[in-house]
Amino acid sequence: MTVLKRPVIVVNFKTYIEASGPKAIALAKTCESVAGDTGVPIAVAPPMADLASVAQAVKIPVLSQHMDDVKPGSTTGHIPLESVVGCGAVGTLLNHSERRMRIADIGSLVGRCKESGLSTIICTNDIGVTRACASLEPDFVAIEPPELIGGDVSVTTANPAIVKDSVDVARKVCPNVGVLCGAGVKNGVDVAKAAELGTDGVLLASGVAKASDQRKVLLDLASGLGK
Repeated sequence: MTVLKRPVIVVNFKTYIEASGPKAIALAKTCESVAGDTGVPIAVAPPMADLASVAQAVKIPVLSQHMDDVKPGSTTGHIPLESVVGCGAVGTLLNHSERRMRIADIGSLVGRCKESGLSTIICTNDIGVTRACASLEPDFVAIEPPELIGGDVSVTTANPAIVKDSVDVARKVCPNVGVLCGAGVKNGVDVAKAAELGTDGVLLASGVAKASDQRKVLLDLASGLGK
């Protein structure tokens, strides 16, 4: 069973300098503080090099940004599931647009994560991929049109149909799957619109990580869920 409550705001730190090293811990603590103050669940996905230190520093859910379908041992540079567990993470992103994966590997990892009690969020880029990934029965799928990632216009404004259609398709294939949306999400209005379209929250990165006032942005985002 997923440890991620719904609705949820998932903040991907990527490898932004503003959210790496000591700044990764600081941002994670800010997310934890806002979650406590607002009652809105917030999960974080710090840079891989900071995964263990962030997981030790906060009590909110900490996710790996990626995982490889390999076993520990002679797999230099890879990220085995066992390493993610050892770092203290409670789940993982899979198939982010910046780290695409083969469907066979995604399916294998979803199964292995279930056995290990880890939550999974599979990123998708269109309706077809959303359908295929939902059939793997992850905890969440997250629709993110790649052309909008890191931009100034939210997917909920630029292409609300893909969000609604993703929700419909995913739930038809797997009724219990959670659906997130991302790409260009920056404020509470974007989050509220995502909720109106039927999602269970949002996945975002630069809107928080690169903000001059990260706490202010997080509070605004949380307001979009009506808490």
